[in-house]
Amino acid sequence: MTTSTRGADKVPAVLVLEDGRIFRGRAYGAVGETFGEAVFSTGMTGYQETLTDPSYHRQVVVMTAPHVGNTGVNDEDAESKRIWVSGYVVRDPARVPSNWRSRRTLDEELAAQGVVGISGVDTRALTRHLRERGAMRVGIFSGNALPDEGTMLAEVRQAPEMQGADLSAEVATKEAYVVPAQGEKKFTVAAVDLGIKGMTPYRMAERGIEVHVLPATATVDDVYAVNPDGVFFSNGPGDPATADHPVSVMRGVLERGTPLFGICFGNQILGRALGFGTFKLKYGHRGINQPVQDRTTGKVEVTTHNHGFAVDAPLDKVSDTPFGRAEVSHVCLNDNVVEGLQLLDKPAFSVQYHPEAAAGPHDAAYLFDRFVKLMEGQRA
Repeated sequence: MTTSTRGADKVPAVLVLEDGRIFRGRAYGAVGETFGEAVFSTGMTGYQETLTDPSYHRQVVVMTAPHVGNTGVNDEDAESKRIWVSGYVVRDPARVPSNWRSRRTLDEELAAQGVVGISGVDTRALTRHLRERGAMRVGIFSGNALPDEGTMLAEVRQAPEMQGADLSAEVATKEAYVVPAQGEKKFTVAAVDLGIKGMTPYRMAERGIEVHVLPATATVDDVYAVNPDGVFFSNGPGDPATADHPVSVMRGVLERGTPLFGICFGNQILGRALGFGTFKLKYGHRGINQPVQDRTTGKVEVTTHNHGFAVDAPLDKVSDTPFGRAEVSHVCLNDNVVEGLQLLDKPAFSVQYHPEAAAGPHDAAYLFDRFVKLMEGQRA
């Protein structure tokens, strides 16, 4: 990626998909070039949380909402220390943000962090194209002297694909750290960071849990060195088929019977640990408005998603696994994709979406309480 930031809003920009489709617009954020996987997010708000979610590493996010940047950027809502998307695509960026917490414009924040974007694009047409053709590699090029279309397309097709990408260690913490419990400490949880969002350990801390966040390279011995009452596996980027090390660690946790909770990438890790396969979705689920049914209660939740891969597990039966019986606990009502797993003979479960409500909604907050109940039951 090469970038500069001066006068970006007046500079021409081009978005080139690997199948040859081209969209033209204006530079938004930094000026330069960038590459990644083109995906679309259906949320109408929460763009700051999306940008700073490590799960979006190496992805170019297309916002389906036409107006983006209305509330500016604040200093409270970031989910990590930096923006992780490799590029950003919007239709009509806000000219003047309006929110009492806003400190700067979204354009300024993207430029400051060197994130190349494009505005003035027909994002509806682009989203329809990605739904029909599937997520694919893309490049954004901006500047007053752009390469010819053939050169840009060749560069896009040389970029790495998401399938087969092992990315969690690139975004995870390098050193362990502790998020203390709020109020009385009730439990200790070892959280394996595969791309964790800041709100996730906070939600556990609210429930009296001291969270030890460990690097993606943590071993089973590292996990149990903190004497955990439960183990958590976070969200993260990349292809779960490459995540042999986290799968091995999770199997070690399952063998010991410690209460276990996984979200997003952690759900895919549990699927693999149980012996199920994973596969790449055509265009994935991204946004804060995805309908999921909790099959254990029948309740339908509106949930936050960011995943391009899914677990291949049977929806219509209980499966036998090396760790006892398992079943699909949650399913997406749009396409019947597996959105959660639970073991029936051990205290372990996972969901494919984000219950930490950053940014919203709050329908799935009960899952942290379910994790607490597992630890209470194990202690009893």
